Amino acid sequence: MSVFVSNLQEEVALDSTLTDFLITVIEEVVRGEGFGDEAEISIVFVNDSYINDLNLQYREIDSPTDVLSFSMLEGESLQREGEDEVLLGDVVISLQTAWRQAEEYGHSFRREVAYLAIHGVLHLLGYDHLREEDRRIMRKKEEEILQNLNIAG
Repeated sequence: MSVFVSNLQEEVALDSTLTDFLITVIEEVVRGEGFGDEAEISIVFVNDSYINDLNLQYREIDSPTDVLSFSMLEGESLQREGEDEVLLGDVVISLQTAWRQAEEYGHSFRREVAYLAIHGVLHLLGYDHLREEDRRIMRKKEEEILQNLNIAG
């Protein structure tokens, strides 16, 4: 499995310990959903201004958000382990928003960024939260993953 990390922001310090941890988290999420070494994901860290521009361009919402997912497979069936390489897509996380949310929710920055990465990857894998039932399913999956990886506040 390949996880590509890009840091396009300077506002929040990002060290290799956190990026290595997030790569492990992402690999566990993807493998837990039936993908093996053939999966590829990019994770991109940005600031609020950058994610605001993306949010406006793709969702017509003129404000920063915490995470956006851009699937390469929308409308296509997802391949599973043993099949050809599959590029799942990009997860874009605003580290400025993640920092604020960690303080607001009273947990660590590490936990917040892990949660946002999990949330974004689940979107790439077909999960959604537009309907209440889907929101409950996705939220339960996120909590299970955090618990399985022993990621606490």
